[in-house]
Amino acid sequence: MIEKKPFPIPVVPAGPESDPALDSCSAAESFALMVLGDSMEPEFVEGDIIIIEPEGLATDGSYVMAWLDGEWIFRQLVKDEAGGGWKLRPLNPKYPSAPISDLAGIKGVIIQKSKPGRRKAAKRYVE
Repeated sequence: MIEKKPFPIPVVPAGPESDPALDSCSAAESFALMVLGDSMEPEFVEGDIIIIEPEGLATDGSYVMAWLDGEWIFRQLVKDEAGGGWKLRPLNPKYPSAPISDLAGIKGVIIQKSKPGRRKAAKRYVE
């Protein structure tokens, strides 16, 4: 029997900076991520797979991926009526909202979620 050796997968820190090796990839292509943590419960639970559209239209109430304070954050975008700007709100009340002055940090809109291995458990957020 042939023994299979593990294939190392390089881990590269995420950031908004451009990586010359990745410049040939299309920034407009949708991609998938797995939800980690409980900040977006009950709508999104740990292990859910979310599909992000980098050029999606972010509106009041959209679920978004944003670059905030040097890290990626998954939150709901809501209009801050009191301050006149925007805020990134977690669905779990244990976590604080983060005020943002504009939408420049929004890097993608969540368009769909699904449970791993359960095709019929998918839910679309954008039609």
